[in-house]
Amino acid sequence: MLGTLLAPVFAQRLTARQRAEEARLADERRKFEERRTQYTAMNRASRQFHTLLKDALHRLRDGVYTDQERTQLEEARLDHRDRYAEAQMIVPERILQASRDLNRVLAAGDATVKRLDRGVARDGENVEQALEHLKAADPCLDTMRELMRQDLGVTD
Repeated sequence: MLGTLLAPVFAQRLTARQRAEEARLADERRKFEERRTQYTAMNRASRQFHTLLKDALHRLRDGVYTDQERTQLEEARLDHRDRYAEAQMIVPERILQASRDLNRVLAAGDATVKRLDRGVARDGENVEQALEHLKAADPCLDTMRELMRQDLGVTD
C-alpha cells in the first residue's frame, strides 16, 4: 500500500530530475555554440585585419594605396575590435590574452601603416621593416586558434 501511494511521488521526482538534466544539457550546448560562434568571428576578423594590413603595406610600397583600401582597412580594424569586445563576456581569459597579444602586433602595424600613408614615418620606419614586424602576428594567430580549438575540444 505504501508503494502504491509513493509511486506517483517517485515518478514526479524522476521526471523533475530528467527535465533538470535536459535543461542543463541544453544550457551547456547553447554556451558551447555561443563560444564556437564567437571564436569563429574573432578568428575571421583577426585574420582579415592582418591580411589587409599586409596588403596596405604592399600597396603603399607600390604607390597604389587608395581611399578604398583605407576604408576596407578601417572597417576590418573596427570589426576586429568589436569581435574582441563581444568576446570579453563569453570566452576564457586565456583566449582573451592570446587575442590581446595578437592585437598588440596588429595595432602596431596599423599605426605604422597610417604613419607611412600620411608621410610622417618615424626614423628608419619603412614598408619593408613594417612587413617584417607584422610577421610576428603569424604565431599569435596560430596560438589563438589553437587555444580556441582546445577549448572547443577539437583534437587532431
